[in-house]
Amino acid sequence: MNEAIRDSDAPPGWEPIRDSGFIAHVGPVYRRADGAYAFRADERHANLIRVVHGGMLMSFADRALGETAMAAAEGANCVTVQMEMQFIDAARLGDWIETRPDVLKRTGSLVFLRTDLLVGDRRVAYASGVWKILRRRPDAAGA
Repeated sequence: MNEAIRDSDAPPGWEPIRDSGFIAHVGPVYRRADGAYAFRADERHANLIRVVHGGMLMSFADRALGETAMAAAEGANCVTVQMEMQFIDAARLGDWIETRPDVLKRTGSLVFLRTDLLVGDRRVAYASGVWKILRRRPDAAGA
């Protein structure tokens, strides 16, 4: 399936995240201007019992929380130090899964975040974690 077709799957207001790395293999993942993230579950995301694989939900949460951590760190790179995930209900193929991460606290070196993964008003998972703010190298652009 080409990306132009997949991009049209998003409701109005959602923009695909362009990423040639891991997300290119499991996406597209979308972002909205208000800080929300989403994806449409399809066949690639299925587990053996034909619901969305927990690993996809974790990858999605990690991406959304990680980007939110970097925004909270004023654009500095951040890496996941710890992440917890609780699976509450099944997400099904065809579902539009959304999340809007919350920054709980930012220190000089860490960002603490949480988020619910929702299908409409139904919570399918909860994630929280800690992201390390990486120090910019003195020779890095913009440092």
